[in-house]
Amino acid sequence: MEPREDARQALARRLRSLRADAATETKITQPMLAEAFGGISVSLISSWESAVSPKVPPASRLEAYATLFSTTRPPQGEPLRIPRDDELTRDELRRRDELRLELLALRAAALGRPVAERGEVADNPWLFGDNKPITIVCPQVPPDMLARMPYTRPEDPDYVDLYNYADLDALLELHGHIRALNPHSEVRTRRTSTLTADDYAGHLVLLGGVDWNEQTRQLLEDPHLPVKQVANWTDVPQGTYFEVHEGPSPQRYHPVLNSAGLLEQDVGHFYRGPNPYYTDSTITMCNGMYGRGTLGVVKALTDPKFRDSNTAYLLRRFQGDATFSVLTRVIIIDGEVLTPDWTMPENRLHEWSTTGERLS
Repeated sequence: MEPREDARQALARRLRSLRADAATETKITQPMLAEAFGGISVSLISSWESAVSPKVPPASRLEAYATLFSTTRPPQGEPLRIPRDDELTRDELRRRDELRLELLALRAAALGRPVAERGEVADNPWLFGDNKPITIVCPQVPPDMLARMPYTRPEDPDYVDLYNYADLDALLELHGHIRALNPHSEVRTRRTSTLTADDYAGHLVLLGGVDWNEQTRQLLEDPHLPVKQVANWTDVPQGTYFEVHEGPSPQRYHPVLNSAGLLEQDVGHFYRGPNPYYTDSTITMCNGMYGRGTLGVVKALTDPKFRDSNTAYLLRRFQGDATFSVLTRVIIIDGEVLTPDWTMPENRLHEWSTTGERLS
């Protein structure tokens, strides 16, 4: 097998060749690349391309390389930047996916390990790297609410099955992201009422809170997890909160509604641990007191502006922990969900891991 150092150099050579051999009118320099990656240091780019002692870049940066060099079209009178998906042709999207797989394979060889193992924090929490099926489990919209919605009766010619799913915005945000990162895995979507025995055998991703998602409720009943969710909707907002059982007395974290009853701040919960049914897989939970809290937790690790810094934070705090959770503040302004920035301490309400140490 190729020695580890040679594998690192192979990745560095490939990154150098992508930049140096790019078919653009203007030669792409390391400073140009650093700027395109959001203003990171040129020395960091240089360390990834080093012929002597190369550093291995995070998987998220390799995704950026793959997107940037999937196209040979030169920038049109503007600084070098990473194109959006909707700016790429079908062939370029295919090229991006092929290049991503190539670079991630080189990275895995350079590190001498799979990209993600047994639920531990990887360079991207949504990159599972083992080709196992991934099942996203959403709550079922209750029958009394479905009755008030069009196209929800199967006998209707315009029946839309997705209308039975709650947390559709979080599902839409997460489904495409997971599929793009795990192209060789089957990615399934299930309602809590349509789960089969086979769905439990791979990686499970739970969306939504305890009131409509039975799997989330069962997970939060684990006595080892100090975070509980209380949803008493007859007493809003006082009766809806996350409760942390640590220390002499529980601590509660409530959503915030203004005087008009509009949601201004939600509480979201991100959890990762081994799948309790098949421990060689993982279970991940994203839930909030309201749907916007669930969406906020999802966006924390999918939003291009924040996912790298939030993932880096998880790596620093939880590397090596198979089970951990983050309780986060999710701010809503004019109905828009702001992505939580976990590098800001005020956005991290509580953190916990299997090390047994409270981290906040």
